[in-house]
Amino acid sequence: MPDVLTAARMRAIEQEEIVSGRVSGLALMERAGAGVVAAILRHWPELGTGNRSAVVLCGPGNNGGDGFVIARLLQARGWEVTTCLLGTPDGMGPDARANHDRWLETGTVTGLTQDMTIPDGACPDVVVDALFGTGLCRPVTGPVCKVIARVQDLRRRLGVRCVAVDIPSGICADSGKALGCHMQADLTVSFHRAKIGHHLGIGGGHSVQLDVCDIGLPAGAHGKGQVRLVRTADPAFLSKTAAGQKYVHGHALVLSGGPGRTGAARLAARSALRIGAGLVTLGVPPAAQFEVAAHVTALMQVRIADADGLSNLLQDARLNALCLGPALGTGPQSRALIEAALASQRPLVLDADALTLFRAQPDDLFRMLHNQVVLTPHGGEFQRLFPDIARQLAEPARRGPAYSKVDATRAAAARAGCTVLFKGAATVIATADGKCAIHSAQYDRAAPWLATAGAGDVLAGFITGLLARGAEPMAACEMAVWLHVQCALDFGPGLIAEDIPEQLPGVLRGLGV
Repeated sequence: MPDVLTAARMRAIEQEEIVSGRVSGLALMERAGAGVVAAILRHWPELGTGNRSAVVLCGPGNNGGDGFVIARLLQARGWEVTTCLLGTPDGMGPDARANHDRWLETGTVTGLTQDMTIPDGACPDVVVDALFGTGLCRPVTGPVCKVIARVQDLRRRLGVRCVAVDIPSGICADSGKALGCHMQADLTVSFHRAKIGHHLGIGGGHSVQLDVCDIGLPAGAHGKGQVRLVRTADPAFLSKTAAGQKYVHGHALVLSGGPGRTGAARLAARSALRIGAGLVTLGVPPAAQFEVAAHVTALMQVRIADADGLSNLLQDARLNALCLGPALGTGPQSRALIEAALASQRPLVLDADALTLFRAQPDDLFRMLHNQVVLTPHGGEFQRLFPDIARQLAEPARRGPAYSKVDATRAAAARAGCTVLFKGAATVIATADGKCAIHSAQYDRAAPWLATAGAGDVLAGFITGLLARGAEPMAACEMAVWLHVQCALDFGPGLIAEDIPEQLPGVLRGLGV
């Protein structure tokens, strides 16, 4: 599973290679510039022919040095290229300055000021944003904001393509938060690995496409505290052996709410069954039994009148994973059921009402949790359980690296002592000991139609079914969230929650399960 990196870790990897003598800074800059040009032509093949033009906006750091390489390589392909430099050459590092000077052998450099104009009638095919990149640590303000605004105006009105080098200028590479005024790109080309900020905050929404370019750095481990990017699900785990009988694949129990509130639990239970749990039982309060019986076939149901009834049922060791929360209710009876479930020490998903119920006393919940529990909050539920962490996450970035959703989820998991899956277009999963992964439903995996009632109940069911099958909480979350989004992508627009588990067999076949 590939890593996503902080800006500091990326710099350290580059520096380790340079110090070792295996590569020079100039060589890395040349590879980066060539990668950007290749990405432009790969994403827009029509730009490979005809008379083409580009404006390259260069900053004073290494990002600007990449920009001068891009300008030179585009010019060599016959493009008309204009370069604009923010600041002076004297403020550039040695590698960036060398590429600036090399560009001057065939081109000229214009100072970048707020008065820089690009007339509508002379629009370039591409504007290259090589202003600030991942090294930005303070807000972008002042005259350069007018230049950024002009580029955005040309994108909106005239379709000028904007290509960001490493990350759109003005976005924190570690958090995806805005640092002052910021660029929006049609294509971002990053190097070696994506950065965390490409998938968090506004980072994922401020580039239509993300391309990661290999610049020849080692592909090995990237140090402690790394963050993984979830790219697929494990077909070997998801497969079943021909010899196994149903109890080999686990028995999940999903608790239902009362009359008129059973649909969410039924969705979760069906999803747990679809993902391969051998049996799934709905625990139903007496008054809702007839309602549930009218809607289920392969699912079983059992009467659970109260917490004592749940504790008695859990004497059956074959019930090996639980899900509580979808439309469970937030009264004293629900709390007692949650306490009984947690006391069993079973793998357990707490979702929706099971999280909201403890909004006034979250520490009461944390004292009962154990390392086989998964909490699945969306933004509102996260704020109720972890209000101080949520406030810190919501604060505007004053400098980089800014506090990120990764930082927040890790802090929440450490406090809760269990796995936390913080939902969103970028879903972040963290364990109590700091392991962390991001699933990004952005760029080529954007699935906005997942914003539909009941989709979260399906995800809770997927996780529960995988826990019943023996997956560890982190692995269950990673596989579940990937499969959840893939079902939505395969179905397409018009998706409702009931469609997601029914799409799963096709997704599993596509994985070779």
